[in-house]
Amino acid sequence: MGALSKMLCTAAVMIAATNITYGQTDKRDTVKVQQLQRVVISSLRADNKTPLTTSTMNRQQLDEERVAVSLPYMMELQPSVVTTSENGMAGQAQMRIRGVDATRINVNINGVTLNDPESHSVYWYNIPNLGGMAQSVQLQRGVGASNGGTAAFGGAMNLQTLNTNSKPYGGADLGLGSFNTRQYGVMAGTGLTKHGLSFDMAYSGLNSDGFRRGGQSEQQSLFLNGGWYGDRSLLKAIVIIGSQHTGITWTGATAEELDADPTYNSRGAYYDSYGNVFYYDNETDNYDQQHYQLYYTYLLNDYWSLSAVADYTHGFGYTESYKDDKKPSSYGLAGLMSGVTRGDFIVNKDMKNDAYTGNLGLQYRKNALTLNTGVNYTHFSGVHYGEVVWADQYADISRDNPFTDWYSMDGTKNDGVIYAKMNYEFSTNFNLYTDLQLRYMDYSMHGTDDDYGQIDYDTNYLFFNPKVGLNYRLDDNQRMYVVAGMAHREPARADIKEAYYYGKTMSPEQLIDIELGYQLKRSRLFTNINLYAMLYKNQLVPNGLQTDSGYDLMENVDKSHRLGVELTAGYKITSRLSAEGNVTLSANKINNYQADVIYDDWSDFQTVDFGNTDLAFSPSVTGAALLTYKPVERAKIQLIGKYVGEQYADNTGREESLLDDYFLLNMRLSYTFDLGNSNTLECQVALNNLLDVNYRTNAWCGVSYNPLDGSLSTTRSYFQQPGRNYMVRVIYRF
Repeated sequence: MGALSKMLCTAAVMIAATNITYGQTDKRDTVKVQQLQRVVISSLRADNKTPLTTSTMNRQQLDEERVAVSLPYMMELQPSVVTTSENGMAGQAQMRIRGVDATRINVNINGVTLNDPESHSVYWYNIPNLGGMAQSVQLQRGVGASNGGTAAFGGAMNLQTLNTNSKPYGGADLGLGSFNTRQYGVMAGTGLTKHGLSFDMAYSGLNSDGFRRGGQSEQQSLFLNGGWYGDRSLLKAIVIIGSQHTGITWTGATAEELDADPTYNSRGAYYDSYGNVFYYDNETDNYDQQHYQLYYTYLLNDYWSLSAVADYTHGFGYTESYKDDKKPSSYGLAGLMSGVTRGDFIVNKDMKNDAYTGNLGLQYRKNALTLNTGVNYTHFSGVHYGEVVWADQYADISRDNPFTDWYSMDGTKNDGVIYAKMNYEFSTNFNLYTDLQLRYMDYSMHGTDDDYGQIDYDTNYLFFNPKVGLNYRLDDNQRMYVVAGMAHREPARADIKEAYYYGKTMSPEQLIDIELGYQLKRSRLFTNINLYAMLYKNQLVPNGLQTDSGYDLMENVDKSHRLGVELTAGYKITSRLSAEGNVTLSANKINNYQADVIYDDWSDFQTVDFGNTDLAFSPSVTGAALLTYKPVERAKIQLIGKYVGEQYADNTGREESLLDDYFLLNMRLSYTFDLGNSNTLECQVALNNLLDVNYRTNAWCGVSYNPLDGSLSTTRSYFQQPGRNYMVRVIYRF
């Protein structure tokens, strides 16, 4: 992390020097900056004239959630959101929207997709403190507005990084919590100088032993932002760097193991000749990710504006695992270790990738018409390869001399998008919204995988994703909307690879989404009601199994749907007391589910008809409630409730794969001290799971078929969540 530390020091010097050298801007320049920033935001975000189902957290709300350790937990009180973690407060967290997993949620930073082009996943622990870098976060449920990258197939999350401040600012924070969790961070900015320059920096780190054995975590992130604001133009450069080193916790454990020890984790276990168990202490997942972004916005005239974005993303990572009592042939070592039947090995699974993205957009706004059109192109190249770095019965293999011929596979993806979004106001109260997206991509994989399967795969896709909606404002406080849209999404790398081995193909999935909503917002009361129907063809759903790298394997199902209603309401009872909450009621079904169940030592399949079943990880009831009391102006006490109904770990709908419902009660306390001269010190305390609920939010579930009697057997592995835990955070701002 030497390079990251050097960049941090350089940023601090630049910010300090700029503050000394240049005076601050005047009010006229501040108005200009706000106008340019609005142009950038409006091309990416849905507003109150856009008939999409959205919720937005502003900077103040994000600051209040800083006591949460990752962005998914900052968002878990939003409607239809369910958050889970492999390791309690630290490590990899995941979120689902309406039961839709993160591979189908388009996550973008300033319009540049964060989803990995191959896995479609977002690994939140790769860049900790994304919420601390954000000015605001908008969550779009349903098909979402068009952006580059993978389709919003159930939701989209749009992060806008920190805006330029009008004045210099700075801050530092420190957090301590359960499981020896330590968080720390600093941030600073020059504000806008009289020459139109601004610089911002945010650095954050997290260290934790983790809730589960072997779940230690070390994460760091750095955000740098430099901007120049001209009379009609904005030029901004952003650097985001993340680094994570965490223990592997994605394997889970059986119910019996967790009943005996809730922190149990089998990863790294090995045995001596007497049967005594030991644990390898470097069973780890490691990844460094770097984003370099350049933005340019130009106001052509009072109606037209032009924007351009260039992004380069580089990633490198590896997992290290101890393999106990395995065959040398499993790692390509049969020739070197002839005569050795079994042994112990330490192996690395490595990956490195590069992605280049360019986006060019044009915006027109005059009278009743707003038009956004643009093109986005991403070229991705990556390689996955494996190394053996130690073998107990072959001394020539070491970290300095690893065996590098285990496996190697290259992947290349080209992804191009053309889109046009229009809002036309027939009157001051009634407008039409259209969003047309044409997406083409080609993808190839060539090489061998860790089980020596040879893959030579090339394919391409062409998708047309239209959306159309109507928005009607009854008055200044009420609106109704209806929107219908179609989205398509290609299979991910792991899905294609697993199907390829068995001579099968994975089809792209299609979604038709229809949403009908009503919103009311008054000074003391707000309420939202949203009905949705998400109708799928060839939906890719988790089949209950995982890869060795922790990826949920998917399967196509012919016809399925998610039908639901989302209710959100809030009321300011008094000047000091307010309440808000949401509930989602839904039916998430597969029509006539048929699954190929494995038997005969994983070498053959039997097709089993399960009838109409529930979609995996899709509870029919979810809800959240928040009660806020301010005893004095600078103090806040909050009681938070979260309910998640029963859900299944696979799509069979059998009792064996059922996850119990749970209700969590949390409390948050905060007080802000006024230190004078705009300096403040805020203390935040989070007390989580006050009722000490024993709950498990996730699982993987394997089903096998017995051809002798036609019976099914199930292997289950759960992810236990922690009991009572806490987090304390102190934030100093100046």
